[in-house]
Amino acid sequence: MFFVDVLETEGLGNRSYLAGGPRTAVVVDPPRDIDRVIAEAARRGVRIVAVAETHVHNDYVTGGLELARLTGARYLVPAGAAVAYARVPVADGDEEPVDEDLVLRAVATPGHTPHHTSYVLEESGRPAAVFTGGSLLIGSVGRPDLVEPRLTEQLARAQHASAHRLADELDDEVAVMPTHGFGSFCSSSQAQGSRSTIGAEKASNPVLVQDVDTFVKDLLAGLDDVPAYYAHMGPANAEGPAPLDLTPPRPADAGEIARRLAAGEWVVDLRSRVAFAAGHVAGTFNFEVDGQPATYLAWMIPWGKPVTLLAKSAEDVARAQREIARVGIDRPAAAAVGSPADWVADGRRPASFRRATFAELAAARERGEHMVVVDVRRDAERADGWIEGSVHLPVHQIHRRLGEVADGTVWVHCAGGMRAAIAASVLDAAGREVVAVDDDYARAAEAGLALVPPAAN
Repeated sequence: MFFVDVLETEGLGNRSYLAGGPRTAVVVDPPRDIDRVIAEAARRGVRIVAVAETHVHNDYVTGGLELARLTGARYLVPAGAAVAYARVPVADGDEEPVDEDLVLRAVATPGHTPHHTSYVLEESGRPAAVFTGGSLLIGSVGRPDLVEPRLTEQLARAQHASAHRLADELDDEVAVMPTHGFGSFCSSSQAQGSRSTIGAEKASNPVLVQDVDTFVKDLLAGLDDVPAYYAHMGPANAEGPAPLDLTPPRPADAGEIARRLAAGEWVVDLRSRVAFAAGHVAGTFNFEVDGQPATYLAWMIPWGKPVTLLAKSAEDVARAQREIARVGIDRPAAAAVGSPADWVADGRRPASFRRATFAELAAARERGEHMVVVDVRRDAERADGWIEGSVHLPVHQIHRRLGEVADGTVWVHCAGGMRAAIAASVLDAAGREVVAVDDDYARAAEAGLALVPPAAN
């Protein structure tokens, strides 16, 4: 009997897999922090004999090269991928033994990237599961626009052909196990559910129920923003990532925090948005450790700029350090734990700003307060409607477009509050009077705010 263990990387919306038999196993699309993979293999009591990449990833730094080096496993990378390190080049139809009667078979599935390869896990010659990476996802496919704009339509058509190849060659009961689709921006849309089979996808996945022209048209029309840090992930993975260093950053006192802020470095407060609004070091930015610090911090920070982490505990620093390392922010310059009282330089007081609901925003508008409402949702969200009179500045752009925010108190909102808190911290650091709307966007209409419907776009 074989097993397949799922290793979730929730902050990035991805999955990795450990699959094998009684003695040995393969790892598919491992995360940067491979200690999790090694621990899972130890729990299973198996030896890792192969590490397989479905493609050169654009959304995170792989741990595959280091995992193969530490375990002595064969490192399987699609033959068409241009990489700078030694690996086992994999072509369509190649087979890799995993354990007795257990084989991994490569299937060329270009589309997410030109060299993308899926892997079919076969037990005694019978397909049991397929690791589809960024090809056939649960209810969707991997986006085709991350490699080169001139290739986007060509790759979209290749996605359609690749998905149909998998559906045609594999039985309906074969489990579909993608890497992307659980929140990753590498997916063209969010996965519907956490488990699927070839048969289930054939019944409902647009790529398998639409003709190629309709599918490509809809796919390209629905593509969302691409995180800026993606531009650095592919080259890092092609070059060969360095081993991960998760040792604690050196501690920083209030004086060093002040010096780093004065030097234009990023000092990131990982506490909750409620705590941050109530009091923080002026000039710091709020990326909640319970939010998506890897995605949004990496998306917004000028690449290579030093970052210092502030948190209520060493555990939160370690957690954030692990998450941001997955996207190439390897070593925080420094860190401090405690509260603003510990971090504010002598003679200064913590800064703060207000939090509010959409009902309070509506009331402030009714009173005629001098304000500007900033919507920091993404383009695709905004397209579904917006608050009348609001200005659209997606959160990942706001630090570069501060000059576009008109005079007045800035009321900033998103869909739920987390991104509004990030944007509010950026505006506050720039010296603006800001109110963070910490509320569900669905309540905007209930509060009496006039909304512009999608039909008016």
